[in-house]
Amino acid sequence: MIKLIGAIIIIVATTWTGFEASRNFSARPKQLRALRSALQSLEAEIMYSHTPLHEAARRLAAQLTKPLSTFFEAFARKLTDTETTVNEAWETSLREVWKSTALRQGEFEIMKQFGETLGRHDRFSQQKHIMLTLSHLEREEADAIDRQAKYEKMVKSLGFLSGLLLIILLF
Repeated sequence: MIKLIGAIIIIVATTWTGFEASRNFSARPKQLRALRSALQSLEAEIMYSHTPLHEAARRLAAQLTKPLSTFFEAFARKLTDTETTVNEAWETSLREVWKSTALRQGEFEIMKQFGETLGRHDRFSQQKHIMLTLSHLEREEADAIDRQAKYEKMVKSLGFLSGLLLIILLF
């Protein structure tokens, strides 16, 4: 009886671990889509509404879900509350929130490079930088969807199968 309970606990734990590990594969494309949407909204705010950057970031934070909303909230707060450049506020906010996202280093570099151009150019040049960033993020999203298709199911199965292997080895 105790062996059966132990076996069930092992299966549940390893299966749960597999599902947790696979969550990043499904979260990354969603977050990239949300990030692209946020940048498109930022473009609209800059081009058509002539909204100040801190106000545009606040509006984006209200529209997005966590962790991206946290990023834009921090960015807006740094722009209004501290003596800092737009680039420094962007990069600091990015670093603070990045660990809580499912995004990778490539996306971080894309967003960091975008932050270096943010607020330094006229509206039309800024629009070109946003479009360039969107195309890079679109490429990363395609890669994320490809990885999700390849690895998500495999990681879930590995969690369950490693539990079975562990039970066989122990009992």
